Amino acid sequence: MSHLNLRWDDAEVRAAFPSLALTDDGVPRIYMDAPGGTQVASRVLERMREAMVEHCANEGGAFRTSRLTDQALQAAHAAAAEFLGAGADEVVFGLNTTSLLFHFSRMLARDWRAGDEIVVTRMDHDSNVAPWLIAAEERGVSVRWLDVNPASYQYRYDMLPQLIGPRTRLVACNHASNLLGTINDVARIVAAGRAVGAVTMVDAVQSAPHLPLDVEAIGCDLLATSSYKYFGPHAGLLYVRRALADRLAPLKVRPCVASMPHKHAPGTPSFEAQLGTVGALEHLAWLGERFAGVSAGASLRRRIAGGLAAAAAHEHSLATHFLEGVRELPAIRLYGNADPSEVARRVPTFSLRIGNLEPARVAEVFAARNISVWDGSFYAYEIAGVLGLRDNGGVVRVGFAHYNTLAEVDTVLAVLRELSRAA
Repeated sequence: MSHLNLRWDDAEVRAAFPSLALTDDGVPRIYMDAPGGTQVASRVLERMREAMVEHCANEGGAFRTSRLTDQALQAAHAAAAEFLGAGADEVVFGLNTTSLLFHFSRMLARDWRAGDEIVVTRMDHDSNVAPWLIAAEERGVSVRWLDVNPASYQYRYDMLPQLIGPRTRLVACNHASNLLGTINDVARIVAAGRAVGAVTMVDAVQSAPHLPLDVEAIGCDLLATSSYKYFGPHAGLLYVRRALADRLAPLKVRPCVASMPHKHAPGTPSFEAQLGTVGALEHLAWLGERFAGVSAGASLRRRIAGGLAAAAAHEHSLATHFLEGVRELPAIRLYGNADPSEVARRVPTFSLRIGNLEPARVAEVFAARNISVWDGSFYAYEIAGVLGLRDNGGVVRVGFAHYNTLAEVDTVLAVLRELSRAA
C-alpha cells in the first residue's frame, strides 16, 4: 500500500453513492450524519436487487432460486468472516445490534447465579448496556461499572483490576464511542476479562466504518457491527467465537438446524440485507483497489483493509481541518479529544454545544441549509449523564464518512461561525 491515498478522488468516490447527487429545490444535500447511519453505495443496491429479483425465494429448497438464495447466504457469511477475521461459522446476522444483544443476553444469562458479577461501561451505547442490566436483574447478578475520565474522555483502565475478578461472568465495552469519538483499547479490557474466564463483548458499531477489525487480535468472544453504519443496509452482524457458540443452548424453533451459523440466528433472515452487506464490503474492497493499490486478486480481507486505510487517511484530513476550524470558535465546547494532531486516536464523530444554544435549535439551523446533523444523546445514556448532557438537550453531533469533502467541512464551519456569533 505504498501509494496509499495518493490518488484519492472525491468525485469518483462520491459517484459510488447515488444519494449524493440529490438536491432539494436545487440545494445540494450535505450528509454529516454518518455516525447515525451512512449513505448507501451502489454496489449495495445491486446486490439487494439480485436477492429480491433474481432469486427471490426462501432458503433450503430444491429449485433454482432457492439454491441461489442458499449460495447468497454462504457468500454473506464468508464475506462477513473476511471483514472480521473470523470463521464463516462464527457469524450471526440479525435485525440490528440491539436485538442481537438482547437475544444473546438471554442465552448467556442462563448460567449466571446470585453472587456473580458483570462489568459494563459508562461510555457505551445503551444497546451494549441495557440487555446486560436486565439480564443481571433477572438473575440476581451484581453490576460493576467501568468509568470514564471526563477530562481525557478515556476509560478508567486503572479500575480494571478492582472491577474484574473470579466472579465476573461478562465484560462488555465499546471500540469507539458514538458520542465522544474515542477509540478504546478494547484488547486490554478483553484480556482482563478473559484472564478470569469471563465472556467478553465488544461493540464495534462506530469503529467498523473507519478501522480494520480483527477479532483474533482483540481476543473477544462477541463483537457486533451494523452494516448501515458502513454504507450498507439495515442489518446487525455479530461475531460469536466458536467455543462460545458451541456451549450456548440456542433460542430457536425446534425444526431449526443445530449447527452454526444458523442455530443462533433469530428466525428467517433478511436475504436482501445479507447480500446488501456483501455489497458494502465490496465497496470497501473497491476503495482498497482504487486508492490503496491493493491487487484485485488479493483476498477480500486485504482489499477491505486497504480501503479502510485509504478512507481513514482522507477522513483524518477532514477531521484535522474541522478541529482547526473549531479551535477558532471559543463559544463551542467539544466533547472528546479536540487536538487536531491526534485525529488518529478517534473516529470522525464530533459532539459539541454552542454557548447556551439548544442543540435541537442548532440542528434546525443546519437543516434549513440542507445539512444533516444530529442532536440529542444518541442512546449513549451513561456518558451523557456523566457529562451532564442527558436532561438538557444533549449535543449537536457532526460526523464524517469518506464520501464527505473539505468543501462540505468548510460549509459546516461557516454555519458554526455564524451560530457562535449569536451564542
